[in-house]
Amino acid sequence: MNTAFDVVIVGAGLVGLSLAPALSRSSLSVALVDRGSMTDEEPDTESLDARIYAISPGSAAFLRGVGAWQELRCDRIAAIESMHVEGDDGGSIDFSAYDLGERALAWIVEERELRFALLRTVRRAGAQMIADAALDALTWSKSAAALRLGDGRTLETRLIVGADGARSWVREAAGIVVEAKPYGQTAVVANFSCERAHHGRAYQWFRSDGGVLAWLPLPGRRISMVWSAPDALAQTLVGAPADELSAQVEESGRHTLGKLECITPPSGFPLRFLRLPTSVALRLALVGDAAHGVHPLAGQGVNLGFGDAQALATVLAERGPVDDAGAPILLERYARRRAEPVLAMQAVTDGLARLFGPSTPWLKTLRNAGISAVDRLPLLKRALAQPALR
Repeated sequence: MNTAFDVVIVGAGLVGLSLAPALSRSSLSVALVDRGSMTDEEPDTESLDARIYAISPGSAAFLRGVGAWQELRCDRIAAIESMHVEGDDGGSIDFSAYDLGERALAWIVEERELRFALLRTVRRAGAQMIADAALDALTWSKSAAALRLGDGRTLETRLIVGADGARSWVREAAGIVVEAKPYGQTAVVANFSCERAHHGRAYQWFRSDGGVLAWLPLPGRRISMVWSAPDALAQTLVGAPADELSAQVEESGRHTLGKLECITPPSGFPLRFLRLPTSVALRLALVGDAAHGVHPLAGQGVNLGFGDAQALATVLAERGPVDDAGAPILLERYARRRAEPVLAMQAVTDGLARLFGPSTPWLKTLRNAGISAVDRLPLLKRALAQPALR
């Protein structure tokens, strides 16, 4: 087995999986290391994954460029063609893909479907895949980083990439310490069949308790729910029987799609805000949830991660005479390229989460009036939508 690489990626989540083939296209030797399995068994077609992602047109273009988007089965993808957002006191705003000149505002894809497609792409790209790996230690020298595995092997690399999620082992090993701030909310996810057709329309309701309820269209008469609920309510939702959960989600969504029936058990994911002092260090780059955390109300977490992967791959592809993938000048370019879009998205999502938290009556009236005012200004609405699309 090779033990020396240009780039070693730690973490085979969606972002790490997308980065590996993107780097391999630039004639870099790449290893992908993960604590878990990396088997690419075809997903079951008879069931739905409870965990879904809203993939922006920009992210879809990146995934198409690395060869993964083409691997997805068309009948497992749903387009968000329009979106209706309501405030907690009558304000509302609508977005349309047609008005924005897009085929879709986003594409809804199951996590396991996208993971399967990416795994096949990584294998074709020739990246070395090291699964079920125990991560023992990470050390640095001026010329290389060294990742020691639990079985005694040591991988030397010019650049180590931390793609191992919000509780990143790589980030901690590098001494980048940051305290994530909990929102006091848990994202509860589940899928439902619905009585009425959704026609590719997504719905989002800001609630008076500070939570956010979203319905996202799935293929057929089915939707995926993401309810960012206060922790106490989230515990109740996750523990509720299927019929009680369906009734509560149906009522909270104002019976918009008629009767709902829960078809996957609910799961909960605690929400935290994470902003790092830096996403790079000596021979280190962080991507995805290892580099930042955002509230899911805009569905942009994984898209920011794909943006990281695309930016890092582009910087390394355009390295010119610099043959060291971990050279400080390249890492600085990556950090600068990602700083503005990440900070902007964090400002928007965190700001909206706090703006619609429990507050005084006058602020409630003002924020709902603001939503409705933006809906009447097409140019402003288009400007707000563009960062999420790209």
